[in-house]
Amino acid sequence: MVNSTIILYAFFAGLVAILVTVSIEKFGGFIGGVLGTVPSTIIPAAAGVYAIDGGESLRSSMSVVPLGMLINGLFLGVWILLPNQIKQEKLKLPLTIIASLSTWAILAWCGLMIARNATDVLVSELQFAITGLVALAILAFFFNIKNREAPRGSNKVPLMILSIRGIAAGLAIGACLVLADSGLPFIAGLASAFPAIFLTSMVALWISQGPQVPQGAAAPMMLGGASVSVYAIIAIWSLPEFGVLLGSVFAWFASVILWTLPAFTLLRRHRLAV
Repeated sequence: MVNSTIILYAFFAGLVAILVTVSIEKFGGFIGGVLGTVPSTIIPAAAGVYAIDGGESLRSSMSVVPLGMLINGLFLGVWILLPNQIKQEKLKLPLTIIASLSTWAILAWCGLMIARNATDVLVSELQFAITGLVALAILAFFFNIKNREAPRGSNKVPLMILSIRGIAAGLAIGACLVLADSGLPFIAGLASAFPAIFLTSMVALWISQGPQVPQGAAAPMMLGGASVSVYAIIAIWSLPEFGVLLGSVFAWFASVILWTLPAFTLLRRHRLAV
C-alpha cells in the first residue's frame, strides 16, 4: 500500500512539473515565472506524507519546506548572478549547474542542522516555518527590485527535455515520501523542496531559448515560489482538518489568493512604474 502510494504521488508530481516550463515558454519569464510556480509538486508531497502515516510526520516535514524554498531562492540567485561573470560561453551553463547544485547541497545540509536544533530548543515548528517564509520574501524582494528582461521563448522546449524534467521532479517527490516513510520527516521536507523544477526549467529554457529567458524568469520564480512555503504552512492544518482532497484544494487556493496573486500584481505594478 505504501509503495503504491509513493509511486502514485511521484507520478503525479512528475506530470504537473512539466507545466512550469511550458508556461514560461508560452507566457514569458515574468508571467510564467510567477504564475508558473504556484504550488505543484508540494501537493503530492504533502498528500503523500499525510497518507503514509496518517499525518504524524506532516507538521515536521512541512515546517522545513519554507527553509528549503529559501535555499532554492539562493539557488536561483546563482543563475542570475554567476553566468554574467563567466567569459567563455561554452562554460556558462555547465559551471552554473555545478555551482547552483553545490550551493543547494551545502546550504541544505547546514539548514537541516539548524532546523533540528531550532525546533528542539528555540522555536516551534510553525514559528520556524514562518521565519523561513519571511526570509524568502525578503530575498525575493531584493532580487526583483532590479528589472531584468524576461522575454517569451521563441522555440519549443524539446519533448525529451520536458520528459526528463518530469522524471526528475517525480524522483524528488518519491525520495521525499520514502524518507517520510522511513521516519525522517525533516530530511523528507527538504527533499520535497529539492529544486528539480527550478533546475530543469533553467536548463531546458537555456538550451532551447538561450540564457536570457531563464535568467529573466529566475527572480520572478523566486518570488512566485514562496507560494509553496505558504501552501506547506497551511497544509499542516488543512489536511488533518479536511482530509487529503479537500485539505489540498483549500491549501492551494489559499496560497494562490494570499501569495501568488498579490505577488504578481505588485511585481507587475513595479515593472510598469520603472
